[in-house]
Amino acid sequence: MSGSVFFLHMAGAVALLLWATRMVRTGVERAYGNVLRQRLRRTLGNPVLAALTGLALAVALQSSTAVTLLVGSFAGLGIVTGLAGILAVRGAEVGSALVVKILSFDLTLLVPLCLLAGTVIFLATERRQWRQCGRILVGVGLLILSLEMMGEASEPLRQSTIVPLIVGYLSGDPITAFLLAAVVTYLFHSSIAAVLLLTTFAARGIVSPELGIVMVLGVNLGSSFIAPMLTRSAPPAYRVVPLGNLLMRGVGSVVLLTCFVLLDPPLDRLGADPADRIIHAHIAFNILILLAGIPLSRLVLKATEAIVRLQTRPAEEAPAPAEEASALNDNALDNPQQALANVTREAVRMCETIEFMLRRILELYEKTDRKAIDALEATDDTVDKRHAAIKLYLARITEHGMSDEEARRCQELLGVCVKLEQVGDIIVRNMLAHVEKKMERGVEFTEEGWRELCSFHAAVLANARLSFNLLVTRDAATARQLVMEKDRLRDVEKETSRRHFERLRQGTEQSVETSSLHLDTIRDLKQINSLLATLAYPVLEEQGLLSGSRLKAV
Repeated sequence: MSGSVFFLHMAGAVALLLWATRMVRTGVERAYGNVLRQRLRRTLGNPVLAALTGLALAVALQSSTAVTLLVGSFAGLGIVTGLAGILAVRGAEVGSALVVKILSFDLTLLVPLCLLAGTVIFLATERRQWRQCGRILVGVGLLILSLEMMGEASEPLRQSTIVPLIVGYLSGDPITAFLLAAVVTYLFHSSIAAVLLLTTFAARGIVSPELGIVMVLGVNLGSSFIAPMLTRSAPPAYRVVPLGNLLMRGVGSVVLLTCFVLLDPPLDRLGADPADRIIHAHIAFNILILLAGIPLSRLVLKATEAIVRLQTRPAEEAPAPAEEASALNDNALDNPQQALANVTREAVRMCETIEFMLRRILELYEKTDRKAIDALEATDDTVDKRHAAIKLYLARITEHGMSDEEARRCQELLGVCVKLEQVGDIIVRNMLAHVEKKMERGVEFTEEGWRELCSFHAAVLANARLSFNLLVTRDAATARQLVMEKDRLRDVEKETSRRHFERLRQGTEQSVETSSLHLDTIRDLKQINSLLATLAYPVLEEQGLLSGSRLKAV
């Protein structure tokens, strides 16, 4: 096999591995993301539980970077402390290492089973959670298949005359091997993929265990840079946990590399098989950093916060208010088509603001803050101003001649802005009032009730994003899905109310205290979803897919 063919096969196998890992992570996030987030929030107060939860999340999401970003966002919002966040990430790194061990077993038989079962489940139902389960199974099948492809692609390297020279050079220069592994891991954005590639080479005798362990330490260094680079533009509080992970894991990899090179310890305890030695070294490294991190976490947190303060510009800490430019250009009024495009752009900005408000409101239910409440009210004022500006702009367009199609689009955009303004009012006037009541009474939802609220809110938020996309794409399939989701959520709301009243009959004290808040919040979310679903009607009507009435003929 020529070198170009080998690299093509290996690149395809690695690409499939990265894609499959992303499929699994996306499926888990969409199906169980809210449950995982709620469990993470509840357990981060206990250092041991924080580490264990981080471990479990990394196994589920197949990515310690995803957990680091999630925990970092919680720390930035003040939901968890930086100390608990750092410990949770330490557990996530161990979980990511355990995923490599699981995938090192012979799982060949799972490939057809996962692909078949996942495809059948995905195609057989329209239920979102079941379809995501199908996505997860297909992702697992493709992931295992990619490992087989890597093994087959690397087989010809045994007979290569060039590979021994490269490996021999890297074996004699551990620093270069260490840095090369770090760079490759950063480019992959996946430590799992990098370690699996190393174990594949080791299993075929291409890479020695000694060189493999040096490169595994480099993998850990490269992986620790991913989250800090992804959050480098985030607010200072969001950068503390990723940077703390870089300090602990990055410095730990350098220290252990030095010890490994100088002391040349025996590798017998890591196993007899070369691939096992590399995997076990990877797991042992992360367990060691976790154990060292427990007593050192406070010191690391202080150092990290100091570094973040040094990196933060004064303007970043207190950004000066700036007047946002409007897309409503008066010079385009003589061209109705261009003017309507400007209105669409401004409406999309309204959508982004509404999405932020809808996402933020549930966070206030869990962690109430007076400043945050005032900020959300100010955001609604921005929505009202944009709504008024768009109405006036549309009225001025109608003074000029428009085609029938442009006139319909004008009315449609006006309806969109009215609906968005109504959604903003529901969030601020209704749901924000519930938040203040909850704060005044000092009550908490039951675990089951809060889980129901989070699940319902997540569904409404997902539908909101669909409706906002529809404003630009005008895709008939998306419009149909949006209307079907409206019907589904109506049934979910009935079932949620039934379970709530069942808890009331059982005399659950928390349910009694939060009964009106729970039911009113579900009602408001349902109303928001219904308003946003109406954005699909003009698209369906244009395609001839909307019936005139839902009433049966008599």
